[in-house]
Amino acid sequence: MWAAISKNTLALSKLIIRLDRIRIPLWLIGIVFFTIMVPIAFDDMYSSQKERDVMAETMENPAMTAMVGPGNLENYTIGAMTSHQMLLLTAVIVGLMSILLVTRHTRATEEDGRIEMIRSLPVGRLANVNATLLVLVVINILLALISGLGLYALGIESMDLEGSLLYGATLGATGIVFTGITAIFAQLSESSRGATGFSIAILLIAYLVRAIGDVSNETLSWFSPLGWVSQTEAYSTNNWWPVGLMIGVSIILFILANYLNAIRDLGAGFFPSKPGKKHASIFLKSPIGLALRLQRTGMIAWAIGLFILGISYGSVFGDLESFFEGNDVLEQLLAEKEGYSLTEQFIPMLMIVLSLLATVPPLMAMLKLKGEEGKNRLEHLFARAVSRNKMMGSYLIIAIINGFMMLSLTAIGLFAAANAVMDESFNFGMIYGAAMVYYPAMLVMIGLAVFLIGVLPKVTSFIWAYLTYSFLVLYLGGLFDFPEWVGKLSPFGYIPQLPVEEMQWLPLVILTVIAFVLMIVGMVGYNKRDIDG
Repeated sequence: MWAAISKNTLALSKLIIRLDRIRIPLWLIGIVFFTIMVPIAFDDMYSSQKERDVMAETMENPAMTAMVGPGNLENYTIGAMTSHQMLLLTAVIVGLMSILLVTRHTRATEEDGRIEMIRSLPVGRLANVNATLLVLVVINILLALISGLGLYALGIESMDLEGSLLYGATLGATGIVFTGITAIFAQLSESSRGATGFSIAILLIAYLVRAIGDVSNETLSWFSPLGWVSQTEAYSTNNWWPVGLMIGVSIILFILANYLNAIRDLGAGFFPSKPGKKHASIFLKSPIGLALRLQRTGMIAWAIGLFILGISYGSVFGDLESFFEGNDVLEQLLAEKEGYSLTEQFIPMLMIVLSLLATVPPLMAMLKLKGEEGKNRLEHLFARAVSRNKMMGSYLIIAIINGFMMLSLTAIGLFAAANAVMDESFNFGMIYGAAMVYYPAMLVMIGLAVFLIGVLPKVTSFIWAYLTYSFLVLYLGGLFDFPEWVGKLSPFGYIPQLPVEEMQWLPLVILTVIAFVLMIVGMVGYNKRDIDG
């Protein structure tokens, strides 16, 4: 019976791999690259044990424990430092990868109607969900092996084979756990947005529960799978049992996902649908109202996340002087301006990171238009009295407001936390200005997304590669001595680094003009090109 309902699972697995032949390698390469580069950078930054001990003392405060979890601060080797500062954060990224890939091949496939065509072929009822689970397990195992062996191949003294394999296994096991969690929500929710939203909510809750538990009550951390990540203590005591615990929980989740998939109707979910109003509001009847309604949950989630991120960074401002002072490599990353404290010099580098992260939700809001087009949902709207300008303009207005809101929330969160932990806090206007000065660069990225949707719709994913490039060259440029022109290829490379540099209005005006030119050209192209259908 099981063979019948799971028939041709391997064939569907091959199809999934074929469909994601670019997406999967990009995820693996990106995660493995940063996993391997971090200990190399740490080895350059902290060449002596004395420097590492100073770092350990800096990390020994509740704010840092809440961010990265507990670690072996008594013997803070390069391996222990890498495990302490990067393992948990990388595990969160791996969990996000699994959530997005599972949703794409389960609930999204069902929502788009592709699962009906698949089931018309000789395949079992559970074949698709099991094929997805199988592919994700293989992906996470590959990630574990490549990461583990790659770390060991670095030849760093404190990073032995067992610790490296445990580091990789922890990442892989975390990905498998969230594969199971997402597979369950793909059965419970009746939409891909719901499955993704609930799964990411569990990821965030797991992180917050672990943070609270690590700071105040260690028992609470045991209720979070991310709390198990820190318990492995890779490169220190090398505890393998948390990995076994995660695998055991994953098996239970897989079985439950199969059971739920077997007893529910195709297209249905176990969470009851909220009945809509009998008559739509005037706002919902407009394109901008509909677009905002479709993106409301994601916007709220990103707003909360970025506000918390700002608070997290602001909470460590009280210790930054001791964190940077005396470390030549870290000071190399800063703006190196006389007359400013190390904390003030750190603000421009921090704002680059926050502004790039804050650019993600407005880009998602803009690219939602292309996603709706790909799902053939725009034909119905264009068949009515809705112009293409009005449709694209609605998404563009949302993206522009979204970006302004996200940047503002990160700055407000950063100021609120910094004001609470610093003896002499910064002026709010300085913090807010240092963040909002990046808004023209964000507008250029939004404008580029509009241009790609209108003129080159088949390569809209290029915007994510460009954003990643901006992060690499601007955040790591000081450490790796990239030429200045490399940073200038990104709009974020022209932003004055407040508060340690003088305000320059000309680059901001030029970036704003470029942004609006891109938007206009994109809208003209959108009016002229064929709509996919």
